Amino acid sequence: MVKIPSEDPANQNETDLMKILVICNKSPYPPREGGPIAMNMIVEGLISEGHTVKVLAVNSFKYNINPEDIPSSYREKTGIELIDVDLRIKPWQAFLNLFTGRSYHVERFISSNFRKRLIEVLQSDRYDIVQMETLFMAPYLSTVRANSDAKVVLRAHNIEHLVWARVAEGTHNPLKRRYISHLASTLRRYEQAMIPIFDGIAAITEKDAEYFSRQLAVGSGQLAVIPFGIDIQNIPQPVPSPDPVSLFTIGAMNWIPNEEGVRWFLHHIWPEVHKEFPSLKYYLAGREMPGWMQRISFPNVEVLGEVPDAREFMDAHGIMIVPLLSGSGIRIKIIEGMAAGKPVISTLIGAEGIEYTNGKNLLIANASCEFIDMISLCISDMDRCIKVGEDARKLIDTTYDRQLIIQKLVTFYKQLSG
Repeated sequence: MVKIPSEDPANQNETDLMKILVICNKSPYPPREGGPIAMNMIVEGLISEGHTVKVLAVNSFKYNINPEDIPSSYREKTGIELIDVDLRIKPWQAFLNLFTGRSYHVERFISSNFRKRLIEVLQSDRYDIVQMETLFMAPYLSTVRANSDAKVVLRAHNIEHLVWARVAEGTHNPLKRRYISHLASTLRRYEQAMIPIFDGIAAITEKDAEYFSRQLAVGSGQLAVIPFGIDIQNIPQPVPSPDPVSLFTIGAMNWIPNEEGVRWFLHHIWPEVHKEFPSLKYYLAGREMPGWMQRISFPNVEVLGEVPDAREFMDAHGIMIVPLLSGSGIRIKIIEGMAAGKPVISTLIGAEGIEYTNGKNLLIANASCEFIDMISLCISDMDRCIKVGEDARKLIDTTYDRQLIIQKLVTFYKQLSG
Protein backbone atom coordinates (compact mmCIF):
# COMPACT_ATOMS: atom_id res chain seq x y z
CA MET A 1 0.00 0.00 0.00
CA VAL A 2 1.25 3.47 -0.85
CA LYS A 3 2.39 5.59 2.10
CA ILE A 4 1.49 9.03 0.88
CA PRO A 5 3.45 12.03 2.11
CA SER A 6 1.66 15.25 2.93
CA GLU A 7 1.90 18.02 0.45
CA ASP A 8 1.98 21.76 1.08
CA PRO A 9 -0.70 23.41 -1.06
CA ALA A 10 1.25 26.67 -0.88
CA ASN A 11 3.86 25.11 -3.16
CA GLN A 12 1.34 24.20 -5.87
CA ASN A 13 1.05 26.11 -9.12
CA GLU A 14 -1.53 25.95 -11.89
CA THR A 15 0.21 23.03 -13.59
CA ASP A 16 -0.32 20.97 -10.40
CA LEU A 17 -4.07 21.49 -10.44
CA MET A 18 -6.34 18.77 -11.80
CA LYS A 19 -9.74 18.46 -13.41
CA ILE A 20 -11.78 15.75 -11.72
CA LEU A 21 -15.15 14.24 -12.63
CA VAL A 22 -16.93 12.74 -9.63
CA ILE A 23 -19.64 10.17 -10.45
CA CYS A 24 -21.95 9.60 -7.48
CA ASN A 25 -24.60 7.03 -6.60
CA LYS A 26 -26.59 9.85 -4.96
CA SER A 27 -26.28 13.60 -4.73
CA PRO A 28 -23.49 14.80 -2.42
CA TYR A 29 -25.67 17.81 -1.65
CA PRO A 30 -27.36 18.25 0.73
CA PRO A 31 -24.94 16.27 2.91
CA ARG A 32 -27.49 14.93 5.37
CA GLU A 33 -26.55 11.24 5.65
CA GLY A 34 -23.34 9.21 5.65
CA GLY A 35 -22.74 8.65 1.93
CA PRO A 36 -23.48 12.21 0.77
CA ILE A 37 -21.50 13.63 3.71
CA ALA A 38 -18.46 11.54 2.71
CA MET A 39 -18.81 12.46 -0.96
CA ASN A 40 -19.30 16.14 -0.24
CA MET A 41 -16.19 16.14 1.95
CA ILE A 42 -14.13 15.09 -1.08
CA VAL A 43 -15.87 17.49 -3.48
CA GLU A 44 -15.57 20.52 -1.21
CA GLY A 45 -12.06 19.58 -0.15
CA LEU A 46 -10.74 19.27 -3.71
CA ILE A 47 -12.31 22.58 -4.67
CA SER A 48 -10.82 24.27 -1.61
CA GLU A 49 -7.37 23.14 -2.80
CA GLY A 50 -7.93 24.81 -6.18
CA HIS A 51 -8.87 21.77 -8.29
CA THR A 52 -11.76 21.79 -10.77
CA VAL A 53 -14.56 19.38 -9.91
CA LYS A 54 -17.60 18.34 -11.93
CA VAL A 55 -20.31 16.21 -10.25
CA LEU A 56 -22.64 13.82 -12.07
CA ALA A 57 -25.02 12.04 -9.68
CA VAL A 58 -27.90 9.60 -9.61
CA ASN A 59 -31.20 11.06 -8.38
CA SER A 60 -33.63 8.45 -7.06
CA PHE A 61 -36.70 8.06 -4.87
CA LYS A 62 -34.49 7.07 -1.92
CA TYR A 63 -32.51 10.31 -1.96
CA ASN A 64 -34.49 12.59 -4.22
CA ILE A 65 -33.15 16.11 -4.59
CA ASN A 66 -34.75 19.01 -6.41
CA PRO A 67 -31.86 20.68 -8.29
CA GLU A 68 -33.45 24.06 -7.59
CA ASP A 69 -32.98 23.43 -3.88
CA ILE A 70 -29.21 23.23 -4.31
CA PRO A 71 -27.67 26.67 -3.68
CA SER A 72 -26.53 28.44 -6.85
CA SER A 73 -23.03 28.85 -5.39
CA TYR A 74 -22.72 25.06 -5.02
CA ARG A 75 -24.13 24.42 -8.50
CA GLU A 76 -21.67 26.90 -9.97
CA LYS A 77 -18.54 25.54 -8.32
CA THR A 78 -19.40 21.85 -8.91
CA GLY A 79 -21.37 21.95 -12.16
CA ILE A 80 -23.56 19.35 -10.44
CA GLU A 81 -26.05 17.46 -12.61
CA LEU A 82 -28.63 15.03 -11.25
CA ILE A 83 -29.89 12.24 -13.52
CA ASP A 84 -33.10 10.48 -12.55
CA VAL A 85 -32.62 6.71 -12.20
CA ASP A 86 -35.40 4.36 -11.07
CA LEU A 87 -33.90 2.36 -8.18
CA ARG A 88 -37.18 0.94 -6.91
CA ILE A 89 -37.07 -2.77 -6.22
CA LYS A 90 -39.28 -4.57 -8.74
CA PRO A 91 -40.32 -7.95 -7.29
CA TRP A 92 -40.49 -9.78 -10.63
CA GLN A 93 -37.06 -8.55 -11.74
CA ALA A 94 -35.66 -9.34 -8.30
CA PHE A 95 -37.03 -12.89 -8.59
CA LEU A 96 -35.66 -13.44 -12.11
CA ASN A 97 -32.29 -12.16 -10.95
CA LEU A 98 -31.99 -15.29 -8.80
CA PHE A 99 -31.27 -17.25 -11.98
CA THR A 100 -28.81 -14.86 -13.67
CA GLY A 101 -25.82 -14.83 -11.32
CA ARG A 102 -25.61 -11.03 -11.71
CA SER A 103 -25.75 -8.53 -8.86
CA TYR A 104 -29.23 -7.06 -8.53
CA HIS A 105 -27.80 -4.30 -6.35
CA VAL A 106 -25.57 -3.16 -9.19
CA GLU A 107 -27.97 -3.73 -12.08
CA ARG A 108 -30.48 -1.28 -10.64
CA PHE A 109 -27.95 1.53 -11.22
CA ILE A 110 -27.57 0.84 -14.95
CA SER A 111 -29.38 3.57 -16.88
CA SER A 112 -29.24 4.48 -20.56
CA ASN A 113 -29.99 8.11 -19.69
CA PHE A 114 -27.16 8.25 -17.18
CA ARG A 115 -24.74 6.61 -19.65
CA LYS A 116 -25.78 9.02 -22.43
CA ARG A 117 -25.18 12.10 -20.28
CA LEU A 118 -21.88 10.68 -19.01
CA ILE A 119 -20.65 10.27 -22.59
CA GLU A 120 -21.63 13.87 -23.38
CA VAL A 121 -19.77 15.16 -20.32
CA LEU A 122 -16.65 13.14 -21.12
CA GLN A 123 -16.62 14.23 -24.75
CA SER A 124 -17.13 17.91 -23.94
CA ASP A 125 -14.12 18.23 -21.64
CA ARG A 126 -10.89 16.50 -20.67
CA TYR A 127 -10.47 15.10 -17.17
CA ASP A 128 -7.35 13.95 -15.35
CA ILE A 129 -9.29 11.74 -12.92
CA VAL A 130 -12.74 10.17 -12.96
CA GLN A 131 -13.68 9.28 -9.39
CA MET A 132 -16.51 6.77 -8.95
CA GLU A 133 -18.26 6.89 -5.60
CA THR A 134 -19.12 3.34 -4.48
CA LEU A 135 -19.00 0.08 -6.40
CA PHE A 136 -22.54 0.69 -7.70
CA MET A 137 -21.20 3.14 -10.30
CA ALA A 138 -18.71 0.58 -11.65
CA PRO A 139 -20.97 -0.45 -14.60
CA TYR A 140 -19.95 2.86 -16.20
CA LEU A 141 -16.23 2.05 -16.10
CA SER A 142 -16.24 0.81 -19.71
CA THR A 143 -18.06 3.97 -20.81
CA VAL A 144 -15.37 6.13 -19.24
CA ARG A 145 -12.60 4.05 -20.83
CA ALA A 146 -14.19 4.42 -24.28
CA ASN A 147 -14.58 8.18 -24.03
CA SER A 148 -11.69 9.44 -21.90
CA ASP A 149 -8.02 8.84 -21.16
CA ALA A 150 -8.53 9.84 -17.51
CA LYS A 151 -7.40 7.56 -14.71
CA VAL A 152 -10.46 5.96 -13.12
CA VAL A 153 -10.52 5.63 -9.33
CA LEU A 154 -13.04 3.84 -7.15
CA ARG A 155 -13.82 5.60 -3.89
CA ALA A 156 -14.76 2.52 -1.87
CA HIS A 157 -17.04 3.50 1.02
CA ASN A 158 -17.33 -0.12 2.19
CA ILE A 159 -16.54 -3.66 1.28
CA GLU A 160 -20.03 -3.75 -0.18
CA HIS A 161 -20.73 -7.48 -0.11
CA LEU A 162 -19.66 -7.66 3.53
CA VAL A 163 -22.46 -5.29 4.56
CA TRP A 164 -25.05 -7.70 3.16
CA ALA A 165 -23.31 -10.84 4.36
CA ARG A 166 -23.49 -9.45 7.90
CA VAL A 167 -27.15 -8.48 7.45
CA ALA A 168 -27.86 -12.05 6.29
CA GLU A 169 -26.17 -13.47 9.40
CA GLY A 170 -28.53 -11.48 11.61
CA THR A 171 -31.70 -12.34 9.67
CA HIS A 172 -33.89 -14.94 11.39
CA ASN A 173 -36.39 -15.63 8.59
CA PRO A 174 -34.75 -18.50 6.63
CA LEU A 175 -36.14 -17.51 3.21
CA LYS A 176 -35.17 -13.89 3.67
CA ARG A 177 -31.73 -14.90 4.96
CA ARG A 178 -31.19 -17.11 1.92
CA TYR A 179 -32.17 -14.32 -0.49
CA ILE A 180 -29.96 -11.73 1.23
CA SER A 181 -27.10 -14.26 1.18
CA HIS A 182 -27.66 -14.60 -2.58
CA LEU A 183 -27.45 -10.80 -2.96
CA ALA A 184 -24.23 -10.76 -0.93
CA SER A 185 -22.73 -13.59 -2.99
CA THR A 186 -23.46 -12.00 -6.38
CA LEU A 187 -22.22 -8.65 -5.12
CA ARG A 188 -19.00 -10.29 -3.90
CA ARG A 189 -18.37 -11.85 -7.33
CA TYR A 190 -18.98 -8.50 -9.03
CA GLU A 191 -16.63 -6.81 -6.54
CA GLN A 192 -13.94 -9.41 -7.22
CA ALA A 193 -14.25 -8.92 -10.98
CA MET A 194 -14.36 -5.13 -11.08
CA ILE A 195 -12.11 -3.77 -8.35
CA PRO A 196 -8.78 -5.03 -9.81
CA ILE A 197 -9.42 -3.30 -13.16
CA PHE A 198 -9.72 0.22 -11.77
CA ASP A 199 -6.59 2.38 -12.08
CA GLY A 200 -6.81 3.14 -8.38
CA ILE A 201 -8.77 2.32 -5.24
CA ALA A 202 -9.25 4.96 -2.53
CA ALA A 203 -10.31 2.86 0.47
CA ILE A 204 -11.94 4.57 3.41
CA THR A 205 -10.28 2.39 6.09
CA GLU A 206 -7.05 0.44 6.60
CA LYS A 207 -9.07 -2.74 7.10
CA ASP A 208 -10.83 -2.32 3.76
CA ALA A 209 -7.52 -1.61 2.04
CA GLU A 210 -6.02 -4.79 3.50
CA TYR A 211 -8.94 -6.76 2.08
CA PHE A 212 -8.51 -5.24 -1.39
CA SER A 213 -4.77 -5.93 -1.30
CA ARG A 214 -4.93 -9.45 0.14
CA GLN A 215 -8.10 -10.89 -1.37
CA LEU A 216 -8.33 -9.02 -4.68
CA ALA A 217 -4.62 -8.58 -5.41
CA VAL A 218 -4.85 -4.82 -5.86
CA GLY A 219 -1.28 -3.58 -6.36
CA SER A 220 0.30 -1.30 -3.78
CA GLY A 221 0.64 1.52 -6.31
CA GLN A 222 -3.08 1.33 -7.04
CA LEU A 223 -4.24 1.56 -3.44
CA ALA A 224 -4.43 4.32 -0.83
CA VAL A 225 -6.30 4.81 2.43
CA ILE A 226 -8.30 8.03 2.30
CA PRO A 227 -10.54 8.20 5.38
CA PHE A 228 -13.42 10.54 6.01
CA GLY A 229 -12.37 13.96 7.23
CA ILE A 230 -13.88 16.94 8.98
CA ASP A 231 -13.28 20.58 8.06
CA ILE A 232 -11.85 21.22 11.51
CA GLN A 233 -11.36 24.95 10.91
CA ASN A 234 -15.12 25.40 10.54
CA ILE A 235 -16.21 23.06 13.33
CA PRO A 236 -16.81 24.90 16.62
CA GLN A 237 -15.30 23.59 19.81
CA PRO A 238 -17.66 21.31 21.76
CA VAL A 239 -20.09 22.96 24.15
CA PRO A 240 -21.40 21.48 27.40
CA SER A 241 -24.68 19.66 26.83
CA PRO A 242 -27.74 20.98 28.66
CA ASP A 243 -28.73 17.31 29.15
CA PRO A 244 -25.46 15.38 29.63
CA VAL A 245 -27.20 12.41 31.26
CA SER A 246 -29.14 11.30 28.19
CA LEU A 247 -28.58 8.87 25.33
CA PHE A 248 -29.03 9.48 21.62
CA THR A 249 -28.69 7.78 18.24
CA ILE A 250 -28.75 9.53 14.89
CA GLY A 251 -28.55 8.03 11.41
CA ALA A 252 -30.46 7.29 8.22
CA MET A 253 -32.94 4.62 9.21
CA ASN A 254 -33.53 3.41 5.65
CA TRP A 255 -30.06 1.82 5.87
CA ILE A 256 -30.70 -1.72 7.11
CA PRO A 257 -27.76 -1.93 9.58
CA ASN A 258 -28.97 1.23 11.37
CA GLU A 259 -32.55 -0.03 11.67
CA GLU A 260 -31.39 -3.49 12.72
CA GLY A 261 -29.08 -2.07 15.40
CA VAL A 262 -31.71 0.25 16.88
CA ARG A 263 -34.24 -2.61 17.01
CA TRP A 264 -31.73 -4.76 18.91
CA PHE A 265 -30.91 -1.94 21.34
CA LEU A 266 -34.56 -1.16 22.05
CA HIS A 267 -35.64 -4.76 22.60
CA HIS A 268 -32.59 -6.27 24.29
CA ILE A 269 -30.83 -3.42 26.08
CA TRP A 270 -33.16 -0.51 26.78
CA PRO A 271 -35.55 -2.39 29.14
CA GLU A 272 -32.64 -3.23 31.46
CA VAL A 273 -31.16 0.26 31.19
CA HIS A 274 -34.55 1.80 32.00
CA LYS A 275 -34.96 -0.50 34.99
CA GLU A 276 -31.59 0.62 36.38
CA PHE A 277 -31.99 4.30 35.45
CA PRO A 278 -35.74 5.04 35.31
CA SER A 279 -35.30 8.78 34.61
CA LEU A 280 -32.81 8.31 31.76
CA LYS A 281 -34.03 9.31 28.29
CA TYR A 282 -33.06 7.95 24.86
CA TYR A 283 -33.53 10.14 21.77
CA LEU A 284 -33.74 8.71 18.24
CA ALA A 285 -33.20 10.92 15.19
CA GLY A 286 -32.72 10.24 11.49
CA ARG A 287 -34.20 10.23 8.04
CA GLU A 288 -36.74 7.72 6.77
CA MET A 289 -37.90 6.34 10.11
CA PRO A 290 -39.75 3.06 9.44
CA GLY A 291 -43.33 2.79 10.61
CA TRP A 292 -42.57 0.45 13.52
CA MET A 293 -40.02 2.91 14.90
CA GLN A 294 -42.48 5.79 14.76
CA ARG A 295 -45.07 3.71 16.64
CA ILE A 296 -42.88 2.39 19.47
CA SER A 297 -43.96 2.98 23.04
CA PHE A 298 -40.85 2.19 25.07
CA PRO A 299 -40.70 4.27 28.26
CA ASN A 300 -38.56 7.43 28.03
CA VAL A 301 -37.72 6.86 24.33
CA GLU A 302 -38.41 9.86 22.10
CA VAL A 303 -38.45 9.34 18.32
CA LEU A 304 -37.82 12.68 16.62
CA GLY A 305 -37.39 11.64 12.98
CA GLU A 306 -35.25 13.84 10.75
CA VAL A 307 -33.83 16.82 12.62
CA PRO A 308 -32.97 20.12 10.89
CA ASP A 309 -29.41 20.27 12.27
CA ALA A 310 -27.50 17.13 13.29
CA ARG A 311 -24.84 19.09 15.20
CA GLU A 312 -27.47 20.97 17.24
CA PHE A 313 -29.13 17.65 18.05
CA MET A 314 -25.81 16.18 19.22
CA ASP A 315 -24.98 19.27 21.27
CA ALA A 316 -28.34 19.02 23.05
CA HIS A 317 -27.79 15.47 24.32
CA GLY A 318 -25.17 13.55 26.19
CA ILE A 319 -23.97 10.07 25.22
CA MET A 320 -23.99 8.73 21.66
CA ILE A 321 -25.15 5.13 21.15
CA VAL A 322 -24.11 3.24 17.98
CA PRO A 323 -25.49 -0.32 18.29
CA LEU A 324 -24.46 -1.61 14.84
CA LEU A 325 -24.47 -5.37 14.29
CA SER A 326 -23.60 -5.22 10.58
CA GLY A 327 -22.10 -2.82 8.05
CA SER A 328 -18.63 -2.06 6.75
CA GLY A 329 -16.43 0.95 6.09
CA ILE A 330 -16.42 3.91 8.48
CA ARG A 331 -19.38 5.40 10.32
CA ILE A 332 -19.51 9.07 9.47
CA LYS A 333 -21.87 9.87 12.34
CA ILE A 334 -19.35 8.51 14.86
CA ILE A 335 -16.68 10.84 13.47
CA GLU A 336 -19.14 13.74 13.70
CA GLY A 337 -20.13 12.76 17.24
CA MET A 338 -16.48 12.60 18.31
CA ALA A 339 -15.84 15.99 16.67
CA ALA A 340 -18.72 17.32 18.79
CA GLY A 341 -16.90 16.05 21.88
CA LYS A 342 -19.42 13.32 22.63
CA PRO A 343 -18.60 10.11 24.49
CA VAL A 344 -19.55 7.36 22.02
CA ILE A 345 -20.53 3.80 22.95
CA SER A 346 -20.30 1.56 19.88
CA THR A 347 -19.94 -2.05 18.84
CA LEU A 348 -16.68 -3.18 17.25
CA ILE A 349 -18.42 -3.27 13.87
CA GLY A 350 -19.69 0.29 14.32
CA ALA A 351 -16.21 1.53 15.23
CA GLU A 352 -14.44 -0.25 12.37
CA GLY A 353 -11.99 1.94 10.51
CA ILE A 354 -11.61 4.55 13.27
CA GLU A 355 -8.20 4.82 14.92
CA TYR A 356 -9.63 4.84 18.44
CA THR A 357 -8.30 3.62 21.78
CA ASN A 358 -10.98 1.74 23.69
CA GLY A 359 -11.68 3.37 27.03
CA LYS A 360 -9.81 6.56 26.12
CA ASN A 361 -11.63 8.21 23.21
CA LEU A 362 -14.35 5.66 22.43
CA LEU A 363 -16.16 2.99 24.45
CA ILE A 364 -16.70 -0.47 22.94
CA ALA A 365 -19.65 -2.70 23.82
CA ASN A 366 -20.77 -5.74 21.84
CA ALA A 367 -23.10 -7.77 24.07
CA SER A 368 -26.18 -6.29 25.70
CA CYS A 369 -24.57 -6.61 29.14
CA GLU A 370 -21.56 -4.64 27.91
CA PHE A 371 -23.78 -1.81 26.67
CA ILE A 372 -25.49 -1.70 30.06
CA ASP A 373 -22.09 -1.62 31.81
CA MET A 374 -20.77 1.19 29.60
CA ILE A 375 -23.93 3.27 30.04
CA SER A 376 -23.71 2.73 33.81
CA LEU A 377 -20.04 3.77 33.77
CA CYS A 378 -20.82 7.02 31.94
CA ILE A 379 -23.70 7.95 34.22
CA SER A 380 -21.93 7.05 37.47
CA ASP A 381 -18.64 8.76 36.51
CA MET A 382 -19.51 11.89 34.55
CA ASP A 383 -15.96 13.26 34.85
CA ARG A 384 -14.61 10.25 32.99
CA CYS A 385 -17.50 10.42 30.53
CA ILE A 386 -16.64 14.06 29.73
CA LYS A 387 -12.94 13.17 29.41
CA VAL A 388 -13.73 10.48 26.83
CA GLY A 389 -15.56 13.12 24.79
CA GLU A 390 -12.67 15.57 25.08
CA ASP A 391 -10.16 12.93 23.96
CA ALA A 392 -12.48 12.00 21.09
CA ARG A 393 -12.36 15.58 19.81
CA LYS A 394 -8.54 15.57 20.09
CA LEU A 395 -8.39 12.42 17.95
CA ILE A 396 -10.49 14.06 15.23
CA ASP A 397 -8.32 17.20 15.34
CA THR A 398 -5.12 15.23 14.77
CA THR A 399 -6.22 12.35 12.53
CA TYR A 400 -9.32 13.33 10.57
CA ASP A 401 -8.55 16.87 9.41
CA ARG A 402 -10.05 17.28 5.91
CA GLN A 403 -7.20 19.37 4.53
CA LEU A 404 -4.57 16.73 5.33
CA ILE A 405 -6.75 13.96 3.90
CA ILE A 406 -7.41 15.85 0.66
CA GLN A 407 -3.69 16.49 0.24
CA LYS A 408 -3.11 12.73 0.54
CA LEU A 409 -5.78 12.07 -2.07
CA VAL A 410 -4.28 14.61 -4.48
CA THR A 411 -0.82 13.12 -4.05
CA PHE A 412 -2.26 9.67 -4.80
CA TYR A 413 -3.95 10.98 -7.94
CA LYS A 414 -0.74 12.54 -9.17
CA GLN A 415 1.11 9.26 -8.64
CA LEU A 416 -1.52 7.46 -10.69
CA SER A 417 -1.31 10.08 -13.47
CA GLY A 418 2.45 9.72 -13.64
